Amino acid sequence: MIEIHTHILPGIDDGAADWDMALQLAQSAAAQGITDIIATPHHRNSSHYNPAQSVVTLTEQLNERLAAAGIAVTVHPGQEVHLHRELLDHWQKGELLTLANGPYMLLEMPHSRVPEYMESIVYELGIAGIRAVIPHPERNAEVARHPDKLEQLVELGALAQVTSASLLGGYGKGIERLSWSLCKKGFIHLISSDAHHPVRRGIQLAEAYEQAERQLGAEWSGYYRDNAAAVLAGKPIDAEFRPALQKASGWQRIRGLFTS
Repeated sequence: MIEIHTHILPGIDDGAADWDMALQLAQSAAAQGITDIIATPHHRNSSHYNPAQSVVTLTEQLNERLAAAGIAVTVHPGQEVHLHRELLDHWQKGELLTLANGPYMLLEMPHSRVPEYMESIVYELGIAGIRAVIPHPERNAEVARHPDKLEQLVELGALAQVTSASLLGGYGKGIERLSWSLCKKGFIHLISSDAHHPVRRGIQLAEAYEQAERQLGAEWSGYYRDNAAAVLAGKPIDAEFRPALQKASGWQRIRGLFTS
């Protein structure tokens, strides 16, 4: 398995506080069968500034420590780039990283809204050969009210990544229901943990894939896994692919009456 969105690099954002915590996150990932992790520290949000070279250097140091500890996980550089008006200029200046040096950039919107210039940024990145990956849209207040806002960005070429904990109820029932609804509409293309802490916000990727298989079917779960591998390899992702949804079991239908 491939984990494309984590805050595993120590001491540079609100993720792993130190090397020990970073190694704990990596060990948890390895125990689930994850072989590769993309480190995505916050960049240019209200609190954190982590330009490309500092992220690359820290990623190299983490890989050295993982090898010394015998943890069979490889970490790749990336950023969770907060949406800002100067983003394209900063990309051209070499300040920004894509995911694992491929054609995908993790592009975070504010939690409260979809900014009016988001569409133009997604479009212009696409012209430059970079495909935006929107993390945790299920936790965006405007997307929650108007899911078509996310659909419009997907139609422009963006991809969307849901958080494992959202699918598993970690952010409450409302976000859980919205997450599965976005999946069923075909607006979600990737699952990732957005891990920050070994316990409080840990890596739950294997469990999320298992739940996706139960809720949506093996084809959907496989689609999400394959897409994560495509991000790491820099290969294309087919956002138009629509596996058939499995029919809910009797128990799932009964449960749906109480959770809808």
